[in-house]
Amino acid sequence: MAETAPELPPREGMEFDVVIVGAGPAGLSAAIRLKQLAAEAETELSVVVVEKGSEVGAHILSGAVIDPKGINRLIPDWKEKGAPIDTEVKDDRFYFLTATKSLRLPNFLMPPLMNNHGNYIVSLGALCAWLGEQATELGVEIYPGFAASEVLYDENGAVVGIATGDMGIGRDGQPTDNFVRGMELRGKYTFFAEGARGSLSKQLIEQFKLTEGREGQKFGIGLKELWRIAPEKHKPGLVQHSFGWPLDSRTGGGSFLYHYGDNLVSVGFVLHLNYENPYLSPYEEFQRFKTHPAIRDTFEGGKRMGYGARALTEGGWQSVPKLTFPGGALLGCSAGFMNLPRIKGSHNAMLSGMAAAEAAFAAMAEGRQQDELTAYSEAVENGDIAKDLKPVRNVKPLWSRFGTFIGFPFAGLDMWLNTLIPGGLRFTLSHRKPDYATLKRAEKAKPIDYPKPDGVLTFDRLTNVSFSGTNHEEEQPVHLKLTDPAVPVSINLPEFAEPAQRYCPAGVYEIVVEADGEPRFQINAQNCVHCKTCDIKDPSQNITWVCPEGGGGPNYAGM
Repeated sequence: MAETAPELPPREGMEFDVVIVGAGPAGLSAAIRLKQLAAEAETELSVVVVEKGSEVGAHILSGAVIDPKGINRLIPDWKEKGAPIDTEVKDDRFYFLTATKSLRLPNFLMPPLMNNHGNYIVSLGALCAWLGEQATELGVEIYPGFAASEVLYDENGAVVGIATGDMGIGRDGQPTDNFVRGMELRGKYTFFAEGARGSLSKQLIEQFKLTEGREGQKFGIGLKELWRIAPEKHKPGLVQHSFGWPLDSRTGGGSFLYHYGDNLVSVGFVLHLNYENPYLSPYEEFQRFKTHPAIRDTFEGGKRMGYGARALTEGGWQSVPKLTFPGGALLGCSAGFMNLPRIKGSHNAMLSGMAAAEAAFAAMAEGRQQDELTAYSEAVENGDIAKDLKPVRNVKPLWSRFGTFIGFPFAGLDMWLNTLIPGGLRFTLSHRKPDYATLKRAEKAKPIDYPKPDGVLTFDRLTNVSFSGTNHEEEQPVHLKLTDPAVPVSINLPEFAEPAQRYCPAGVYEIVVEADGEPRFQINAQNCVHCKTCDIKDPSQNITWVCPEGGGGPNYAGM
């Protein structure tokens, strides 16, 4: 007879004016702006931010070149206050790569919106840590190491807050001696700023049908290493983007090298998750990219310092869901505000946080709570976020439909026309298939023979994961849930050669052949870097990523 779960004690609860899930650029900007407004109005306002990472910034991963528009508006004197924003872009280069050559595209051919001069190269994790300090000084309560695991609703179905996850649960699902019950954090409004494919945001989008009348979201996976290179090779302020090799014309993606700090270079690779070949490995494509003759010299004599991976929202303006629902709102990449061709989203995340804060503050001043903040949606639709995203809305569908050689030039032309024509072009292209539905069957795809890592420039996945600071309590329940445990072997393996073995950038999923010759699907959940790719790309939509115990996962120090 199956063991029944024990009856758990009731959660303790705390009341706030606003509850915010996620201490990234969007969530922290919302918290700071709320406190600024309260100070201006000489009133009290309680704001809490919960963050699943062990500290603010621990789970933040981005290139990152930031457009300072957001920070300028939020904290105009950020330079005087010591924000870690030091390296201004000095040289902006764009290359097309073949297997052995590189062709630099003249800057005058690039649409003006692609110009990076005036932007800054930063560690977004360090910037978020600094924003966390600013928020704390204003009186915001921030709880790192606490994962929001459940949305709370009232009797009318409005969101009234969140519950943090229980801690000290064993792998068998039973409380251990270290068990601690989660907390209920209730607010007049609750903001969800979890980043791309947030687990609670995903539930809310379904619960409130927020994508009705809109395109489904599209995603990419971004992989990044941080290197300290030889001083004579360091070019502070150099921003270098490229596309083409090692990807074929039907596979979208690109790469970046950003020089900043103390001889540091961020090298990254973004691969669109609507790729077709089930044998493709985003991680291996990233490693192969670094071996290009135009790239590898940068890293000779250098040392890798860190590694990480994260899903990115790529759907653009037509994929932004309805932003509000009774009692709350989606902010930042939970809503999909990344500008794909610019590979930037933090400025829009900050602007969205500020807009949501202003809408909530005005509502509470009128005595409202748990209703829809329509003023937030209107601010996004009529403000700088729309101005940033609308001109590039056709880039992704053009690239996906026509491939790199035809679609990319069309996308460039589309951006130019949207810039030059008053009001922009009048049409918006759709995205067609969701990312999980784009894989070919294995028998119709060509296996890819990736070179073995050399341990100097290129590395195997598990070695690199050790540079991500990833840690989970081994005895906690597996946070990667299979709807049907039989699907990986019975469906995904024969039909798609079980692509989870390859799309995961951390070696979480394996097909293990038992002594009797039968295959078994193995989940190494302790390796998970919380990228969410499995939740997006699994062709059977059989994997659901949920928050593990708070504080678990990567620790992207300096990334």
